[in-house]
Amino acid sequence: MHTTYFRNFRYQMLFSSLEDTINLDNQVRFIDAFVAFIDISKLDFAIKTLQTEGRPSFNSKVFLKMYLYGYLNGIRSGRDLEKECLRNIEMQWLLEDIRPNYHSITDFRKNNPTALKNTFKLFVSFLKDVDLIGGETIAIDGAKSRAHNSKKANFNQKKIDQHLEYIETKTQEYLDALDANDTKENPVKIQNIQQKIERLKGNKFRYELLEEKLKASGEPQISTTDSDARALLVQGQVVEISFNIQAAVDAKHNLVVATHTINKNDRSALSAIAI
Repeated sequence: MHTTYFRNFRYQMLFSSLEDTINLDNQVRFIDAFVAFIDISKLDFAIKTLQTEGRPSFNSKVFLKMYLYGYLNGIRSGRDLEKECLRNIEMQWLLEDIRPNYHSITDFRKNNPTALKNTFKLFVSFLKDVDLIGGETIAIDGAKSRAHNSKKANFNQKKIDQHLEYIETKTQEYLDALDANDTKENPVKIQNIQQKIERLKGNKFRYELLEEKLKASGEPQISTTDSDARALLVQGQVVEISFNIQAAVDAKHNLVVATHTINKNDRSALSAIAI
């Protein structure tokens, strides 16, 4: 009987609007109002021209609303934000049921790093204007965020030298094996040695290019996936390829007033974030 009731309820027609589902004090109403009143062109956002032919571009404010909502609710990736557009009533109200795909979402973040920083600064100014920031006591701390770059794809000069030395040693071993085989009365056909030597030559060329890039950068390390990521001490003696996210928090309402992402350890980070 209960199963029949729920099955029938799903097919009942209901008349309502998204407006009725969002309370007047819901945070998404603030996001909507905040974005509506700012001039995103003055924040250096890349403004797309709405085309009259073909599929029209999304308004940049749609993506800004989406990212602010994602920040407040711990939703970071473009794919996850795309899912929320399909199933989250708050997101549907905020975006007026516009549903961008994750490619467009991630492109917005990739194309507007400076503008997003400017938006954060503008928001902090707003918090100061409405007296939500005391400005008397600021707490500063750092948190390591692991990069996509693996340890194998992070190099310093010592590591490159080790790889080059290994390649030289293995190449000489293969050449010696070929010479020794040639002196035998009945030489044995050695499989794949020439292919192995060619592969080692290719690897040597790759590491020599990395060495040139490392020297040109003036940095002690180089990462091949996330170029700005570095090997950092995360906890105790544990080293991970990471970024170091510095944050300054105002004591009055525990609001973040400044952030700074670096690729060095905390010891050399305090002065920059304090300033």
